[in-house]
Amino acid sequence: MDLTLLYRGPLASCDYDCPYCPFAKRRDTPEQLRADRAALERFTAWAAAQDDSLAVLFTPWGEGLTRSWYRDAIVRLSRMPHVRRVAIQTNLSGRTAWLAEADRAKAALWCTFHPGQTPYHRFLARTRELDALGVRFSVGIVGLPEHLADARRLRADLPERHYLWVNAAEGHTYTDAEADRWTALDPLFPFSRHPHPSAGLPCRTGESVVSVDGDGTVRRCHFVRDTLGNLYDGSFRAALTPRPCPLATCDCHIGYVHLESLPLYDVFAGGILERIPTPLALRDPGHRLPVVPAG
Repeated sequence: MDLTLLYRGPLASCDYDCPYCPFAKRRDTPEQLRADRAALERFTAWAAAQDDSLAVLFTPWGEGLTRSWYRDAIVRLSRMPHVRRVAIQTNLSGRTAWLAEADRAKAALWCTFHPGQTPYHRFLARTRELDALGVRFSVGIVGLPEHLADARRLRADLPERHYLWVNAAEGHTYTDAEADRWTALDPLFPFSRHPHPSAGLPCRTGESVVSVDGDGTVRRCHFVRDTLGNLYDGSFRAALTPRPCPLATCDCHIGYVHLESLPLYDVFAGGILERIPTPLALRDPGHRLPVVPAG
């Protein structure tokens, strides 16, 4: 079977201090870091022993790529023949040369620029390093009013082939004029602008997509706390079945991208985990996309 896993271990430390993030500048103790490393190594060993076709997205609360064990895991997973894709969400603060050891047809990065946390030219230089290495990546930013100038600068400086995504800021309401400014940069911003009604709608999570924590507890997604079983004893497999979403709304890309009521598997075909749309979606964003209703 084809299985997509969203892995989030106990790591919660980050080298940035973003005011919109509850984990900003948080420090893990040495014991917590050792536990996170052991959990990730256990997960990677489990993946190596599987016969299923796997795709893995690391979604750490903190910044994973400043830790050697995340870099090592991505390299190792990318070289496994049954792993289709391995990606991670990152602030791109760390070095990139290690990706030369990965299978760059499979390894990919979901990169977020945080204005005020790193010099603009340093971040842009990292993206150029990824380009030189031939690594797949997307770049994005949180859609706060004070970030608009930086977002426009990024769009102008990035090669056109690279998608610039914009996440609607949590708790922020956008006027139509504000939304239009962000949509001019990210034609898919309307999917982020409003939470998506999801109650009772079919979703791929819990069937072909699951979330996994450091202990191996498997849930359908990061946002539904009911457990399906455990990864390491195999008990989750019996629970994999089509099921409707139990929540009223879904407002995070890593959740609503899997809703069958939205066309995002077509929009991001081949790039679901790293948030890279198809070339057609980049060239002609309005092509066959439905109007996204207000939430």
